[in-house]
Amino acid sequence: MLLMNLGENLWRRFLPKFLQSLGAPITAIGLFGTAEDFLDGVYQYPGGWIADRYGRRAALLLFVSLTMIGYGLFAVLRNWLLAFLALGFIMAWDAMASPTLFAVVGDALPSEKRTMGFTVQAILRRVPIVIAPTLGGFAIAALGLRGGVRIGLLLSILLALATLLVASRVRIPVLGDEKIINMRHVWQSFPDALRWLLASDIFIRTCEGMVDVFLVIYAINVVGISAPEFGILLAVQAASAMLVYVPAARIAEYTGKKPFVIATFCCFALLPLAIVWAANFAWLVVAFVVGGLREVGEPARKALIIDLAAPSLRARVVGLYYLVRSLAIAPAAFVGGLLWRTSPQLPFYVAAAIGAIGVVVFTRTVHEHAP
Repeated sequence: MLLMNLGENLWRRFLPKFLQSLGAPITAIGLFGTAEDFLDGVYQYPGGWIADRYGRRAALLLFVSLTMIGYGLFAVLRNWLLAFLALGFIMAWDAMASPTLFAVVGDALPSEKRTMGFTVQAILRRVPIVIAPTLGGFAIAALGLRGGVRIGLLLSILLALATLLVASRVRIPVLGDEKIINMRHVWQSFPDALRWLLASDIFIRTCEGMVDVFLVIYAINVVGISAPEFGILLAVQAASAMLVYVPAARIAEYTGKKPFVIATFCCFALLPLAIVWAANFAWLVVAFVVGGLREVGEPARKALIIDLAAPSLRARVVGLYYLVRSLAIAPAAFVGGLLWRTSPQLPFYVAAAIGAIGVVVFTRTVHEHAP
């Protein structure tokens, strides 16, 4: 996770600007964000099935290898339309590997330690964000947008090769199914609490998906900051998240997971407002601190999913959860692009309203100790 995210964060958040430089219109960039969410959904369950069927190590080796192909395709990209093909490969890490990484925590740790386990995972994901986007921004400033992004992609390929060596050392036994299990059986294993968590999460991620792909364009084109400054904002966001991860996980072990999930959902709803109200770099720093605080309850939410999943179905439960969630939110970025054509601020206000609905749904319906 550390190696893959170190490489991706050199260039990934600048990708919308990279596509714009290749001639992609704003609606196509919104469609690209929708394609990310769609693939994030359809890849999740197959990724979980592979991890449960063939084991965690084989799954990780496969997913990293497929992602390397995507990096190579992006590095030689000359036509923005081909970005959708490259995206199909790089989402193998972002989506297919996710159920495997979830399941490893469930395999290795008891329930009372899983929030801290996901906290450690989250920190490993975000340590690179403190460093890499700023370096990527300086590379873009020095080499131009296309040159800077392509250097980042080449470094991502090298780090993915190193990841293959690390993943080959994973040793976790596979739990076989006692009977034939299909997707319908996995869905039927979801308790009510997990279904309501999923419903509220759909509202929250629709809020995020409607504006996330446009953040770099809004910050650079509308507010008027530079690419290195945007990299600094991403570092601020990651640092803010890392500062609250461990204290939140420790407290959640005693108070329960639900209060922290409510807090993280509230920050998701507030971030679009904080962005659209920011008139300069200083206020964007405040907004990205709010963005970092979105993570205060993410380890608790992930632990809650694993707690509610049957042990032999862990990766598939995670895969199906994210399949449903991502398919439901897939249109959000494209709708955000359509709203942007009316006003760059409009998708941010609509997103905040949708996020508020998610907060209410979760607060009123989910009880973490429900059967």
